[in-house]
Amino acid sequence: MSVSNTEDPFFKNPVLGHPAGLFVLFFTEMWERFSYYGMRALLVLFLTTSIAEGGWNWSVQDAMALYGTYTMVVYFTPILGGYLADNYIGYRWAVVIGAAIMTLGHASMAIETPLFLYIGIGCLMIGNGLFKPNMTSIVSNAYANHPEKKDGAYSLFYMGVNAGAFLGIMLCGYIGEKVSWSLGFGLAGIFMFFGMLQFYFTQNIFGDIGLPPTEASKLAIKAKEAQDNIAPNIIRDRIIAVVIFSVFSVFFWAAFEQAGGSMTIFADKFTQRELFGNSAMIFKISDTLLTLIPLVVITYVLLKLFAKTVKDYALGNSILALSFILIWGIVIWKIYRDFSMTETEVPASWFGILNSLFIICFAPLFSKWWESSYNISGPMKFGLGLALLGLGFGFLAYGSMGITADSVVRVSMFWLVAAYLFHTLGELCISPVSLSYISKLVPASWIGIMFGVYYLFLAMGNKLAGSMGGLIETISNEYSLSTFFLIFTIVPVGLGLIMIALSPLMKKLMHGVK
Repeated sequence: MSVSNTEDPFFKNPVLGHPAGLFVLFFTEMWERFSYYGMRALLVLFLTTSIAEGGWNWSVQDAMALYGTYTMVVYFTPILGGYLADNYIGYRWAVVIGAAIMTLGHASMAIETPLFLYIGIGCLMIGNGLFKPNMTSIVSNAYANHPEKKDGAYSLFYMGVNAGAFLGIMLCGYIGEKVSWSLGFGLAGIFMFFGMLQFYFTQNIFGDIGLPPTEASKLAIKAKEAQDNIAPNIIRDRIIAVVIFSVFSVFFWAAFEQAGGSMTIFADKFTQRELFGNSAMIFKISDTLLTLIPLVVITYVLLKLFAKTVKDYALGNSILALSFILIWGIVIWKIYRDFSMTETEVPASWFGILNSLFIICFAPLFSKWWESSYNISGPMKFGLGLALLGLGFGFLAYGSMGITADSVVRVSMFWLVAAYLFHTLGELCISPVSLSYISKLVPASWIGIMFGVYYLFLAMGNKLAGSMGGLIETISNEYSLSTFFLIFTIVPVGLGLIMIALSPLMKKLMHGVK
């Protein structure tokens, strides 16, 4: 039975209807995603850019192979990270240690030599494995007595994820492409370091949540599971449901993660990004508003958190404040620099911010939807998400008709904007909801490891994304670029319809979990 908010110490000092501790996690995850997506926005572009422009002149296929391997392994290592946290070091120390290792990884990549590139990527793989599953495990444990609020909490948490991605892609991508690749990679590490410090000095807000396991705490979890008295066949069915969700997630992420590969290449080589006259000024003004409005919203959330926690956690809040002062300084410099320049070329990495921007805009609406009487079941959300993802690629398939890998034709930016909009709506139906359903379907003692297993399936999807994305030139030459994107249209839509058809079976396997 759920306890009331007043009986749960974590639910003291609510901010925007949720406990202040959720927003500590919000900002910690925000800086980690800033670093991850900031680096991801640059990696393929840096590797494939000519030596004369500061890149390494790799082939698209080789760059995508490294990209796919990296994004695969960063989702594979969470299995080990979840196991270590569940059984030995606890969720909090896993987050702190993982963040420290990732900081070293970003610093290594800023050196820009092959050796340090691989050292940096290795550190990011290991650090992410410790960090990623255990942040979501802290959220899961914090809402253990409030399952009815989990979908909404994960959607807000996911807003923090994408606020970081938005800022990371925009600022690291801009500085990397316009100023220096090294500075772009290095900036990602600076804010990863701030995120680690902010979490470390504010962690007491979580009470006992996330501490290293003790014999007493392990016995308490087993006692709770025994008290829940869930029959073994129900546990088995729910695990099967998690596996089915995870299998479908492989295909979702194989398509969605084209954002860091083939869609970036499409933006770089086949999208009209040079603007002149009124078009240039309209873009500068729009880009300024797109930068400032979300940052103002996130700063507002920050101030609301300060009002509730600054007295008890002055140092952690001061570090968070310093990081935002730096962000505002960089943003103001960027805006001044853009308006001072006579030539306007939209960075290829810029389009990556659209996903995060749309998340920030739509996540609160989806959170309200999931908490309303119009909420739909998990399988229906999955099916809808896959279909929306496929429709997004449909815009790219139509917009790229007649283009081959050697074409000099450049098309309107509209097609990428429309694709990112539908991809985002699909993502909101799948990614935060997946995290919520795993936490509700598996026994408490399995939380960390099952998040790790889920990320293993995401690893498969990411590697598949790199392998498929690397075929963009081959498929475009043999057929057309439209054919390449049409594959990513048909497969997700078809799988979405299959998941919707499986909805009655999935509901039976879930045994009443909503």
